Amino acid sequence: MELLTFPFMQRALLAAVLVGITAPAIGIYLVQRRQALMGDGIGHVAMTGVGLGFLLSASPVWMATAIAVLGAVAMELIRWYGRTRGDIALAMLFYGGMSGGVLFINLAPGGSNANLGSYLFGSLTTVSEDDIVTICVLAALALAVTLGLRRQLFAVSQDEEFARVTGLPVRLLNLVTAVTAAVTVTVAMRVVGLLLVSALMVVPVAAAQQITRSFLATYVFSVVIGVAVAVGGTVTSYYQDVPPGATIVLLTIGVFLVLSVVATPLARRRARALAGAGHPAGPVECAVPAAAGATAVSGPRSGAHDEI
Repeated sequence: MELLTFPFMQRALLAAVLVGITAPAIGIYLVQRRQALMGDGIGHVAMTGVGLGFLLSASPVWMATAIAVLGAVAMELIRWYGRTRGDIALAMLFYGGMSGGVLFINLAPGGSNANLGSYLFGSLTTVSEDDIVTICVLAALALAVTLGLRRQLFAVSQDEEFARVTGLPVRLLNLVTAVTAAVTVTVAMRVVGLLLVSALMVVPVAAAQQITRSFLATYVFSVVIGVAVAVGGTVTSYYQDVPPGATIVLLTIGVFLVLSVVATPLARRRARALAGAGHPAGPVECAVPAAAGATAVSGPRSGAHDEI
């Protein structure tokens, strides 16, 4: 292919593949926790890190990672202790993050709001070799967490109270999820941008859930969708001269719509097959993994995607 002869497109495709894998891998836990918009909030906070990077002549990606991690931890603390006023505190955190980014980048020597564009909406063609190294390191960390702690994160995402009873460190695992989401946001910001990253974390998962029956199948299929739309959007942006971030997100939404249409007859056929076999058509229970010294028992919440 012609586009593979250009080094900048080689870097763009590699970055797209890494983000396509990483974003749905952590997004599935956010969807299970009903925190689908968490990535969007972290993206707002990360803008302050980008602005500080320009102001301090440091790497905007690494600075955004540090600020996003702090913001994610703050979001979890607000969720634990905020109670009735938590939504107001979160709103101030999100909008304060956006305002801080705009302010700092304008205070930077030669800085302007135009410098934020590639971070807000992505700029695959400007990904440098240093960016690739950073993305590879952060993506490896995020994948190690989502795969290595898959059973524990799944249990906490399903039912925090029940996971606590089994002996799992719920608050620590919640912090791990939040920090991993923050790292993923900064991994993806050069590809789809801080304002669109949440879509790549959530929509592939929602699309996969239309036709899968277990958590593991949803995990794998959502990653396949993420890689496919990321590569497809990158190739389309090269040949059609359109913004890659927006193209990737629109392709993802298109896949979701197609699978939603396909899923309806499949669900009816599966229900008829189960009814004919004498089995209930409802969801099956899942087993929450037991902690050391605890007894494994069936969880109180279950669903079509609750099997590991």
